[in-house]
Amino acid sequence: MNFAQAEFLVFLVVVLVMTWSLRSKRYRNTFLLVASYYFYAYWDYRFCGLLLISTAVDYWVAIAIYRTASVRVRRWCLLVSLLVNLGMLGFFKYFNFFVDSTRPLIESLGWDPTTLDIVLPVGISFFTFQTLSYTIDVYRGKLKPTKSLLDFALYVAFFPQLVAGPIVRAANLLPQLDELPGFSSRRFYGGFQQLLRGAVKKVLIADRLGETVDVVFGGVELYSSVTVWIAVIAYAGQIYYDFSGYSDMAIGVAKMLGYRFPVNFRHPYLATSMSDFWRRWHITLSTWLRDYLYIPLGGSRGSSLATNRNLLITMALGGLWHGASLTFVLWGLWHGAALVIQRAVRWGGSIAMSGRSFVSWLVVMFIVLMGWVLFRSPNLDVALQVYDRMWLSMFDGSNQLRILWLPPLTLLAIGLMVGEHLVWTTRFRRCMRLPFDAWYSPVATAMMLWALMLYAPRGFRPFVYFQF
Repeated sequence: MNFAQAEFLVFLVVVLVMTWSLRSKRYRNTFLLVASYYFYAYWDYRFCGLLLISTAVDYWVAIAIYRTASVRVRRWCLLVSLLVNLGMLGFFKYFNFFVDSTRPLIESLGWDPTTLDIVLPVGISFFTFQTLSYTIDVYRGKLKPTKSLLDFALYVAFFPQLVAGPIVRAANLLPQLDELPGFSSRRFYGGFQQLLRGAVKKVLIADRLGETVDVVFGGVELYSSVTVWIAVIAYAGQIYYDFSGYSDMAIGVAKMLGYRFPVNFRHPYLATSMSDFWRRWHITLSTWLRDYLYIPLGGSRGSSLATNRNLLITMALGGLWHGASLTFVLWGLWHGAALVIQRAVRWGGSIAMSGRSFVSWLVVMFIVLMGWVLFRSPNLDVALQVYDRMWLSMFDGSNQLRILWLPPLTLLAIGLMVGEHLVWTTRFRRCMRLPFDAWYSPVATAMMLWALMLYAPRGFRPFVYFQF
């Protein structure tokens, strides 16, 4: 079941009516847990077992860690959580990648490695990171384990953020699940507006941009440099509005149910440094990588060489988290290298990439766009073709023989992206949230609903981050 499908709207209406009708916390959480498992089973019921395993293991591991004073036992308990969660993630997501990557070595030993026909469970990258943060925080003494297995099971499986984030930490959500929220018409309206804005981002902008991106990346050699540049910029818009749209919808649904999720995007294409970009893009993942990987590696506490190493390792693993492919690893290393260079430039006294200037913004956008080529390309060969078409073939004679395609809807969507980001730099940004008491909010709401019904592309296009 997908947020952009009609089935989800029916599901959501039933959940909202039932949830707000139940005035017992236990009954409410039980119903939400059943609804969340139904939501996940709608994708593939066989993978509900993974949720059960992760829930049971981390619930008891956290209690065992909290109750023992033995450092050795605590470490063994944490190791169990790491092995179970990362083991599931590694098998389903990276087994075939590991076999293909080490095939020459394995064959040299006389073995014949074979890949498996493995179906990637939707959302596994998100709920494994979410439960890991719980056990690690309990191990560090930052969080007391919950006594309620029901509340913890709901924390793991809560349907709004289950399959594509945001990655909500236990310290944020568990205290909310331990209380019975009161209904607020203002908060319910705010959640509905965020859900609607997310749908507009996904359906009217991201999906329209995706149509052009898919065609051009499916035959790069056919198109001119200008067309390929447009496709790359279109993909920057597609992935942003697709994923931020999903995050808005998840946050909006949770808000309609009475719960608060953390912000996941803050207009990353306004960033004027790479560190600023990562403070704005997929915030719950970037902070997770910072707190549970970068800082444990040593963060910036050591020498400059050690800090740069930690940055590269963190970003490379962050790239690998997105997918079992060399292109994702290179994308992570590309961003890691940009962060390393930013630190070096800053030490040198230059304001490049860190000052609030148009030039520094252009540098950031160049780095981000070149990185998106790796992120979108199905393999390295396609990525190299895109780079060749964007740069090397721009001025040669063959470029004149290529197709120059300027799809109007794509150009319009790119223009909307630019305009929306510019508005958020002005005092009119409050209007974009459609305040509860603003006269124009009902008009804008009606226009968005009308546009969704009239201009939505035919067919269903899955959210980009479902593949991760």
